[in-house]
Amino acid sequence: MTLAWLSLTSLVLAILVSCFTRLNVGVLSLALAWLVGVYIGGMSLNDVLAGFPVQLFLTLAGVTLLFSQAQLNGTLDKLARRAAALCGGNVGLIPVMFFILAAVIATLGPGNVATAAMLAPMAMPMATRAGIPVFLMAIMVGNGAQAGGLSPFAPTGIIVNGALAHIGLGGHEWYWYWTVMAAHVVVGFGGYLIFGGWRLFSRRYEAAAEVDAPASRFDRANWITIAGILGVMAAVLFVKANIGMAAFVAAVVLAVLKVADHEQAIKRMPWQVIVMVSGVTVLISMLEKTGGLDLFTGLLASIATRNSLTAVIAFVTGTISVYSSTSGVVLPAFLPMIPGLIARVGGGSPLALAATMNIAGHLVDMSPLSTVGAVTIAGVPDGHDVKPLYNKLLAWGLSMTVVGAIGCWVFFR
Repeated sequence: MTLAWLSLTSLVLAILVSCFTRLNVGVLSLALAWLVGVYIGGMSLNDVLAGFPVQLFLTLAGVTLLFSQAQLNGTLDKLARRAAALCGGNVGLIPVMFFILAAVIATLGPGNVATAAMLAPMAMPMATRAGIPVFLMAIMVGNGAQAGGLSPFAPTGIIVNGALAHIGLGGHEWYWYWTVMAAHVVVGFGGYLIFGGWRLFSRRYEAAAEVDAPASRFDRANWITIAGILGVMAAVLFVKANIGMAAFVAAVVLAVLKVADHEQAIKRMPWQVIVMVSGVTVLISMLEKTGGLDLFTGLLASIATRNSLTAVIAFVTGTISVYSSTSGVVLPAFLPMIPGLIARVGGGSPLALAATMNIAGHLVDMSPLSTVGAVTIAGVPDGHDVKPLYNKLLAWGLSMTVVGAIGCWVFFR
């Protein structure tokens, strides 16, 4: 029991560090797993490192490398510009188009953070030029990116699907995707209309043609990149290829054909997130072996009943996600507890509880303390006061802990 408490304390420490410092929690998790597992638990180093997610690591690396190349050679940016031109000057449609565009791009593979980081520098200046409140544009871009974040092709989707497959919930990839998509459509469009977006549909933006400038035309490198991305998706869908390895093959082809800066793409990959997820996974694996995960599950189950479980878990995961990484810390820590939680409260649906964690963890990510919220603020042009936007997004993110808890309780209890 002492070892279980020590391993659980290690996880709690890692979560707290992820909330309040800039230290990569993956590195800390690896160190804690080694110290507790080897020197206190008497495990061998090989036993501790057996929890390292080799396949997940390669999948994340392959997918992010391919889309880093696509971003560097301008393919993703040109896709965004051409899509924005479809609004035809209707001011109200511009944020809607960015929501749809963000959801589609995130679904194709870059994921929520990369998509928001790519679109925000384009969307936020356009909002100021067209007279669109930056808060409305922020929640549409951010929630759009979040809506596509659990795609089986995207990094967060890969992380979630791997964790759920480990506990016997594999094969539901599109269910997780559509539930998160539906939640963000509701809150994104709901917020857009409630806070005044409906008034924008009667206005025109005459300078809209600037998004269809010659700079948005596809060249040879862009077409080859698009073909490579579509080839990866086809290989995964039709021949069940491993998405990470297929992405590595496509990345090599782009490099050989010299249509993307391969060296810079490797430098631009989100190594911090990859290390974070891998390290936390090793620590979670050690918790399973030492009984710490069962202990954590018991503590959570003690404050919930079968009827209130989804509400409690949604509020807890949402609150932690306001300050911590949803994909790198919160979901890898909470998803493995699903079978134990259901057993301890006397029943329930594993699918519903998994959907609850996925939705609640993501709804709060428009907070400026989270990456998606932060990049939308960073996209606001110089000379504009970002403090009001910061305050509004913070209030939005915190309110989503309650919205997520109530919504998940209503739909998944």
